[in-house]
Order: sequence, then structure tokens, then C-alpha cells
Amino acid sequence: MKLQRYDTSYIKDYMETPEGYLTVNVPITRPGVFPYQRQDGTVQMEAKLPEDIFSDRTIYSARSKPVTDGHPDVPVTVDNYQSYAKGMSHTDSRVEDFKLYISLTVTDKALIEKIHDGYNEISIGFLSDVVAESGTYNGDQYEYVQRNVEINHIAIVEKGRAGPEVAIRSDSDAWQIDEKGGNTEMVKIKIEGTEYEVDPAVKTYIDALKAKEETAKVKGDSVDTLQGRYDALEVKLQNTEQELEKAKAKQVSADELDKKVEKRVVLISTAKPLLGDSFDFAGKTEREIKEAVISTAKAEFKGDGKSDDYINAFFDATVEQVQSTGFSSTGPNSAYTGDSSNNKQLEELKNKRLNMRS
Repeated sequence: MKLQRYDTSYIKDYMETPEGYLTVNVPITRPGVFPYQRQDGTVQMEAKLPEDIFSDRTIYSARSKPVTDGHPDVPVTVDNYQSYAKGMSHTDSRVEDFKLYISLTVTDKALIEKIHDGYNEISIGFLSDVVAESGTYNGDQYEYVQRNVEINHIAIVEKGRAGPEVAIRSDSDAWQIDEKGGNTEMVKIKIEGTEYEVDPAVKTYIDALKAKEETAKVKGDSVDTLQGRYDALEVKLQNTEQELEKAKAKQVSADELDKKVEKRVVLISTAKPLLGDSFDFAGKTEREIKEAVISTAKAEFKGDGKSDDYINAFFDATVEQVQSTGFSSTGPNSAYTGDSSNNKQLEELKNKRLNMRS
């Protein structure tokens, strides 16, 4: 749920246009802890933290917004703009001196006269999410934090919340005298455990430096955190890619192994009837098995110096020849030698084997 809130800064310098309008360049809000009144009359301390009011969302929300005479009871919209608008903010919102600045022009004659008479503080009306979150900012305790701040209008008021410590002033105005005539009331600050009384402008400047340092640290920590997360994700991605490559390699290896196993099974099933049950296939290479088969057909065969292509061709021819004659070798007792003189004997053995089947 978004709540409407108001913050105030102080107009000190302005410029009158040829038309009689007033144009000012003013800080409209700053980091800090501010009191806000609840509906029951009690006060709660709410923090505007740098990361919220200096976000792009809040900075852009200040642009081209209506200037009003005091705060309306409702947000300014297109439906009531003509009733409340007394001017318009420009489009130059930005962060300077750890405050949110923007220039604006007041076009209403009555309001301009009020400003000349001292009605000269600026207060922003905005919507925000008020989140219950306690902590300390610049030594001030808070109970809530304003998030998602969206500026609705910029009001000229008699007295506002942030007061003159965010007033428009040049460097020469930093040590100014209270406009009521007396010296400004001194305030206390603690430096390394020791309290000192200083001008409020000095305390404001010191607080701004501290806030700037804290914000820089927060941003630095955020960058480091994001970089760490990015690096971790990059490593995770690399590991995932490596695991995927390993999985693919394993899959290829498994497929190749299946093919090798299948090929060896076929080789053994082809060679076993020719080599006999006594032949030990364990530890034998494909070439050794094929040479053994060839040797059953041609006892004097020597494979030394022969290429694999030669061995493969000789093996295939031997198997084809033996299978075509219906002969199965029993190893050393093989009757097939490859010589034509044994063809008759080979034919008799084939016929005998066929008769045994029938």
C-alpha cells in the first residue's frame, strides 16, 4: 500500500523571467530520518535511504510535475490539475551535493507574491511504500523505510519538514547568519568519541560526506556481490558444459564399445566351428583369431609382414570356402589344406557330413 508523504526544502534564491514568472533551482529532498505523524497523532521515524531516493525511478518522477500552493488533500492528476497547478517542474532532476535537485517555474501571480513575502519553502508530495524496518542512519534511529518513492507534486509552503539545511545557497553562504538576526544555534557532533559544537551547516556538510561514503560503499559492495554471482554462474556454466562434453564422450565410448563387443561376438561365433572347442579365445586379438582360422586351412601359413587388409581378405575367403564345402575344422585334424589334390577327399567329407544331418 502506497502512502502520501511530504518533504520540504528552503527557497533562498530565485530568478524572475521577463514574463514575471519565478524560476528556482532547488534541492527537493535528501537522505535522512524524518518524523511523520500517524493518523492517531503519534509520530514515527521514517528513513529516506540514498539507494531509494537516488534511484532512477525517483529522480525521473520529479520531472514535469505540477507546482502547487501548499499540499492538496489528494494527489494531483489530470482531473484536478487546473485546480491545483501553479507552475511546473523542469526535466533536469539530478543528484548534487548528496541531494535531489530540480529547477521549476512558478507561474501563478498570487503564489509569486507569497514567495516575495517569505512564503518560501518547497515541499514535495510523493507516494511511497512504507516498510517496517528498523535501523540507524547517520546516528538517527528509524522504525520504517520509504521504498519506491514517486514524486507527485512540488508544493510551495510556509514551513516544511526538511527546513533550511537543504536551502539553495552558494559556497559563500555556507557560514550564514540566521535571517532572524542572531547567530545560528550551534549543534553537537561527535568525532572519534569527542563532542564538538559546530554551525548546523558544518554538521550538514559532514553528514552529507558520511552519507556519500556509505552510499559509495553500498554501491561498491553491490558491484562486488553482483560480480561474485556472475563469476560463480560463469564457473557453473563452464562446469556444466564440461560435464556435458564428458557425457557425450562417454556415450560415444559406450556406443563404440557395443559395436566392438558385437563385432567380436560375430568373429568368435564364425571362428569357433573352425577352430574347435579347445581353442582359447581369451586374450587373443582379432588378427590372431583370424590367423588361427587361416592356419587351419593352410598349415604353413605365416602372417608375419602381412597387412591387415591381406589378413582380412584371406580370412573372409577361408570362411567362405569352408562354409561352401560344408566343412568345419577341428583344429589340427583339419582335412582342408587348400590344395586341389584333396578336393575329392573334401567332397567325401562334405557328403558324409550331409548324410549325418539327414
